[in-house]
Order: sequence, then structure tokens, then C-alpha cells
Amino acid sequence: MSPCIDQAIRDHVDVLSISQGSGRAFIYNKIVIGSFAASAEGIVTSAAVPNNGPDKNLVDNDAPWIITVGACTTDRRITAVVKLGDGREFFGESLWKENGYATPQLPLLNIGACSLDIEKHDVVGKIVMCDNTNNIGETVRKAGGLAMIGISRKGNTTKVEANVIPTSQITSDDGKKIEEYFSSSPNPTAAIIFRGTEFGIKPAPTVATFSGRGPSLQNGGIIKPDIIAPGVNILTAVPTQGGSNSTKKEAPYYFTSGTSLAAPHVAGIVALLKNNHPMWSPAAIQSAIMTTAESKANDGNPIKDQSGGKKASVFDMGSGMVNPVAANNPGLIYDIKHHDYIRYLCGSGLFSDDDVNIIVRGNISCSNIRGIKPEELNYPSIGVTLSANSPTVIVKRTVTNVGEADDVYKLSFNDLKGVRLDVSPQVLSFKTVGETKSYNVTISFKTIPMPPGDYSEGQLEWDSGKYLVRSPIAVTFV
Repeated sequence: MSPCIDQAIRDHVDVLSISQGSGRAFIYNKIVIGSFAASAEGIVTSAAVPNNGPDKNLVDNDAPWIITVGACTTDRRITAVVKLGDGREFFGESLWKENGYATPQLPLLNIGACSLDIEKHDVVGKIVMCDNTNNIGETVRKAGGLAMIGISRKGNTTKVEANVIPTSQITSDDGKKIEEYFSSSPNPTAAIIFRGTEFGIKPAPTVATFSGRGPSLQNGGIIKPDIIAPGVNILTAVPTQGGSNSTKKEAPYYFTSGTSLAAPHVAGIVALLKNNHPMWSPAAIQSAIMTTAESKANDGNPIKDQSGGKKASVFDMGSGMVNPVAANNPGLIYDIKHHDYIRYLCGSGLFSDDDVNIIVRGNISCSNIRGIKPEELNYPSIGVTLSANSPTVIVKRTVTNVGEADDVYKLSFNDLKGVRLDVSPQVLSFKTVGETKSYNVTISFKTIPMPPGDYSEGQLEWDSGKYLVRSPIAVTFV
């Protein structure tokens, strides 16, 4: 990876889109090291978190000079409804057949591992339920099955794929309900109704089950991922066979999912921002993307996590769903000079001089550097740690006015569980564009220290009436 990034720097590219990870410590992570050098040349790196959600603490590409991108759904669904004999309907997805086609009610058979066990069952004339639909359609068809229901292996993230028989992939939660129906009904039946592409599906976005989650264990508490972007069932161009499906037909496009699809969305937005704001630094662009992100879905409620259906945390979605239009005109930005990243490396307590020199590919003596703690980096989000021995943390942030002259921003923030926030000042007045203002956030326990291992989250907003600049906050208790 290092030679690729170094060549990109020599080629004077504007943005790097990296859809892979390392899973290694900073000093061994070629993406972290290469993107640091790229940032020094004004190049923005958009990199994917790994596809290992919903497990926690497995975030990658988590250096502060990288825009770390998770995956979310969109409001589009290629709908294939599973209708049971008792009238209940479950929404799945499929590329099989056109809008309006429906199978009749067919006897339902739950096999599970169809690739291994289908020969043990009589599937002739039946709709077969499998724990996976990938490359199974032809097997079911040859055995005499007329249709297939697949249960998602990725929780409540469903997959759009082509097949040789009518197929619908449903969520794991709905799969359990259909399995219960099969077990309790003397004559279970089901049909599949194809509705084609539908838009305006609610709620959207939701954090994809597979999207990598924080908190990071190696960056000193900086919230990662930074942002989420579309990464579920994205129509992509392919040079050869159209992905893995049961049709065995050549196709120039197919649907696929992953954080590898989300990172290029953000990279494209970065390119547009650099075109419109050529003087903005990589940190300024990162700030614009993060502080204007959407924290609510299209139903007006907070963005949810597909894994469990609860409200997504800051460690699931960072600042929220990227909003390219708002990012182009953010009002305020949190800028970071490149040297401040070295100060962060030296002051974090996480890296030796040798480590720092590996990361920056230079000759740095941290004794000569005025180091800063991770929470002191002028980052667009705020992540701190509180303990009984360290019950209060003061964080300073500086914002630059890139909106309009004579703008006045007023503060608002929500109540954090067990945590007190004191912000000063609570009004920021700007006379000119380009002017900077600073504010301090004092974070402390409300009463008694919270139990170690827990955390509290919230958000801080600066609102001018025209611009809304939002920063997520995470307070971890140790």
C-alpha cells in the first residue's frame, strides 16, 4: 500500500479513496503512515472501517488525519415481499422478475443449510427456506423447488441478488418469525410478491449491521468512525462476471455491500469540496463533512442501528450520515495544522519517539515538541475519559468562520447521562469571514463517578439560524 500512496502523492492527486484495512497498530499500518504523508501535501484520505460489525472495538483506519467511513442503508429497496399463509407479510429484497409478479401460495419447507441438506428433503413444488441464497438457486431448482426464501447472514441487512427461481432475502429477525410460523403451523405456506424498486423507505438511513464499530483502542479516544455513507446494495460496475449469483450470466453491473462502497461516496464528496474550496486544508474538509452530517433518519427519529434496532451510538455512526450539500457550506470549520498531528502523536502517551518517526517518516524528538493530549486536538468531535482520579477535563476548540460576516452562533447541547457540561462562551460573534473564535468545554461528573466500562454520549451545536454546526461528544468512564 505504501508505494501506491507514495505514487499518488507524486502524481499530485487531490483525494485518496481506500477500501481496505490493515487491522494493525499505527506503526505497522501502511495506510495510516501513507495517509499522514498525503495529508502533508494537502491530500484528503477517505478510508473504510472494516466489515466486522456489529462487534465493538474493531474500527480500523482510525488515525485523526483520515476520514474514517462506516456504511449505512439508503431509502431504496428492491422489494420482494414474503407473504405467509396466515396473512403476515415480511419485506425482503431480490432482483428476480419485474414489478408486479407474484408466486402462488406454495408449501413452505425450512431446510436451513440448503447446500448441504437439500437432498435429504422433498422440495418438489415447494418454497424452500435456506440460511443462505448465494449460489443455491440452481441447486433448489434442480431438486424441484419453485421458490426460495433466504435468511440474511448479516443480521438485518438484506442482499439484492439475481437468481434462477423466485427468491427473497429477508432479515434475520424476520427469518426467526417465519421459522416459528413453519414450526407451529400444520400446513405452512408462503408466496413471494415482487414490487420492484421502491423509494422513500423508512427509516433510512440505518447503520449497516456489518459496518465496523468503535471505540478505537489505539488513537487515544478520538471518536471513530467519523461518518457513515451509503454502503448497502450499491449498484456497481464490474469488469467481468457480474458478481456471485445463481444466474451464471455475464453482467456489467451488480449490487454489492460493504464499507468499501461507503468510502468512495465520501471521496467523491471530498473532490467536489476541494473544487469549490481549493484553499481548504484536509482537516477543514473533514470538519465540513462531519459537522454537517445528519443525525436523524427520514422518519424524524435518531438514526438506528440495524443490529438490534436501537438508536445508533457515536461509535456506530460517528457524526452521522454525510450530507454533501450542507458540507459545501458548513458555516464554521475546525481546522488543524499538519504539525498538530505530530504534537498529538508526541503528547498522547501512546507512542515512543521511534514510533512517531516510523509514522511520520522523519526524525522527531518528542522532547522538543510541545505535545498535546488526544482531546486537545482541534477535532470536530469530542472524546474524553473521566475517572475517579481524573473527574474533570477541560477541552478547548477553535472554529473558523467560513460562512458570512456578522454571523452570531448560539450554543445548545443535550444532557449527557451522569455528565455535566459547562461551555464558555455560549455565544460566538464573528465580524468577518475567516475570523476565528475559541470556546472551552468543561466536562465533569454530575455527582458521583459513573461505573468504569460505561460511557455517555451527546452532542454540542452552534446555531446561527442559517448554519447548524454539530459535534458529537463521547465520555468514557474508566
